[in-house]
Amino acid sequence: MSIQQEKIKELVERRAKARMGGGQKRIDAQHQKGKYTARERIAMLLDEGSFEEYDMFVQHRCTNFGMDKTHYDGDGVVTGHGTIDGRSVYIFAQDFTVSGGSLSETMAQKICKVMDMAMKNGAPCIGLNDSGGARIQEGICALAGFGEIFQRNIMSSGVIPQISGIFGPCAGGAVYSPALTDFNIMVKNTSYMFLTGPGVVKTVTGEVVSQEDLGGASVHSTKSGVAHFAADTEEEGLQIIKDILSFIPQNNMEEAPVVPTDDPVSRVDDALNEIIPDNPNKPYDMYRVIGSIVDDGKFLEIHKNYAKNIIIGFAHMNGRSVGIVANQPKILAGVLDINASRKAARFVRFCDAFNIPLVTLVDVPGFLCGTQQEYGGIIVHGAKLLYAYGEATVPKVTVTLRKSYGGSHIVMSCKQLRGDINYAWPSANIAVMGAEGAVEVLYSKEIKAIEDPEEKKRVAEEKKTEYNDLFCNPYQAAKYGYIDDVIEPRNTRFRVIRALEQLAGKKVVNPAKKHDNLPL
Repeated sequence: MSIQQEKIKELVERRAKARMGGGQKRIDAQHQKGKYTARERIAMLLDEGSFEEYDMFVQHRCTNFGMDKTHYDGDGVVTGHGTIDGRSVYIFAQDFTVSGGSLSETMAQKICKVMDMAMKNGAPCIGLNDSGGARIQEGICALAGFGEIFQRNIMSSGVIPQISGIFGPCAGGAVYSPALTDFNIMVKNTSYMFLTGPGVVKTVTGEVVSQEDLGGASVHSTKSGVAHFAADTEEEGLQIIKDILSFIPQNNMEEAPVVPTDDPVSRVDDALNEIIPDNPNKPYDMYRVIGSIVDDGKFLEIHKNYAKNIIIGFAHMNGRSVGIVANQPKILAGVLDINASRKAARFVRFCDAFNIPLVTLVDVPGFLCGTQQEYGGIIVHGAKLLYAYGEATVPKVTVTLRKSYGGSHIVMSCKQLRGDINYAWPSANIAVMGAEGAVEVLYSKEIKAIEDPEEKKRVAEEKKTEYNDLFCNPYQAAKYGYIDDVIEPRNTRFRVIRALEQLAGKKVVNPAKKHDNLPL
């Protein structure tokens, strides 16, 4: 065998060993936990044969605590480039079979390299997290590595899409990289995120809590809002990443891909003419409206189980991506509260950053009242949504279906927040408040002065009817041009698509500034 052949043989053997990560025993242990390895996840996510790996032979440089005696090629993270549905992506996947996926200085350098390449080439960056956190043996060098990653998350924000898959532990400082990215996907029962684990919590606060109850997928997808999706399996989690990418562009300078559809633009749905109940306090299902107007009824909901009183997600309309924001009358009557405001505001800002038009479906009676909301800062959190819509320069089409009262009317993409096309159904009530509250304010003294109970009731009802006739219809707003047209519900799909096509060439530039001061 020639020297060249021996060198090639050595390369092949070393590659094979590197692909085994921490070895077969640790791979088996990963599988026994119901988890895939980093390389298996990459293979499932990317187009077959498209993965180009970088830095396969990188090793850590730590000599403390006997670390100089153990080295693995790749050092706990697999990084590289590939394609998903033919579109370029950069990826890193932490390898739990090597030192528990703990972050070393060299691991951080590998991750930073692909993040830099993603920025340079204008492609999404996907991180698959499965790590015990910072490598304790490396001390400050591991912490510095996290800092380098976070800085790149920040610089990439709004420039390229960033998606995090949490497929195992993600604790301590490690949680901040996913928190800085656009979308987080967790897996039920096998992944968790928290700043301090159950042991530390018990020591500091005396509280006894399990990993799952402290930071599992169900907690973060329903209570904290940290996770946008809680998948049942890793396969489902990886498919969600693919689904998200199908709706969004490669970077902030491009448009989302167009998806051909056979769903006619002019399709009407007569059921929409009957969907609004006669009783203004009776709910209906906003999902029914969304499914009716989008292409083929397909809607990728974001944050499905968090702040259910507002619905956000991606759809296509005539093949083009749109972001849907809609109040949900079935939950808390569709009111805006702290969590709903935060949820919708971040989604609006994502869509604006990546050139995705916004379609807003309004049925909102107001903001949730009470000390819990006021003490929690509902004013500032509601201002986030207001700010997001007012700042957005993408095409904005708003349809008011029923209630749109007071401050919540303004917040939900009204004309004064640069809504481009604002439609209303004939059932729309656009006013400072509903008739009952308005009569209480306007005619309180007059009604209280009436002694006869029957007469008092009759006058109150008369004043409510008078107020309803005057304000609780879309024509007052249309009279002033705040509503561009009152449309028949059955034609909503057609009218919205026509509006979006008209706005396709929209150009609006916000004033030059270093950055804004969002009400955080």
